[in-house]
Amino acid sequence: MNHAQLLPTLKQLRLSGLASTLEVRLQEAASSRLSHVEFLSLLCQDEVNIRQQRQIAKRSRAAGFETPKTLEDFDWAFNPKIPKKKIYDLATCQFIREARCALFIGQPGLGKSHLAQSIGYEAIKHGYRVLRKSIFDLVHELMTAESSGEQPGLLREYLKCDLLIIEDWAGKRLPPSSAEYLLEIVMRRYEKKSILLTSNRPLEDWGKLLQDIPVATAILDRLLHHCDIIPFVGKSRRWAGADALGLTFANIDRAAAAAKS
Repeated sequence: MNHAQLLPTLKQLRLSGLASTLEVRLQEAASSRLSHVEFLSLLCQDEVNIRQQRQIAKRSRAAGFETPKTLEDFDWAFNPKIPKKKIYDLATCQFIREARCALFIGQPGLGKSHLAQSIGYEAIKHGYRVLRKSIFDLVHELMTAESSGEQPGLLREYLKCDLLIIEDWAGKRLPPSSAEYLLEIVMRRYEKKSILLTSNRPLEDWGKLLQDIPVATAILDRLLHHCDIIPFVGKSRRWAGADALGLTFANIDRAAAAAKS
């Protein structure tokens, strides 16, 4: 059986990874005088690598990563105040093994979302199930599912993943029932599965934005019990003028209050 005849057989056996590198490996075997075992080992490793890449891509899509973001892609030089060591510690996934939480908090444009997704991507590569949602999509889906009687199934989806990434937490005022939905998820994942949050607002604002201070307190109590809190400070990657104008949390709140008066 020659090379051309072998390719259909490999495809029939669903060894497309091996088939895609066969010609290169044949040339390498001839030029390097590889033994049969060495040649076969390389082909098998090619197949394993291709399957792993496909599995990671499939899990990334299921997690909600349209375009996976990696730690290598992040511009660390842009904002050296970001605690790089702490981010890489989270990327080892030890916090997932320990069912801990993580909170990235700071003003917009500092890389919270990119790094949260990067950690999620590392978790996928480690074999963990990951799900990423914005707080707005999560609440909307739960409210819609409740009205249609499908909420139990949707809750199971949020609870079975090893890492739940919730972005834009407390980004703006949510519907009154939102706090109860979120408390349900936090309580049932507490000390069992990890949550990674990104938030643009300080902790003291959460009760107001969730429109339920007691429930927000209960959420914070569980989230922060076993949690790595990483503050993001520095200049915005999206709008350089934010840093120059000194738009801190306090300044934003004062400006909003002045606009209402």
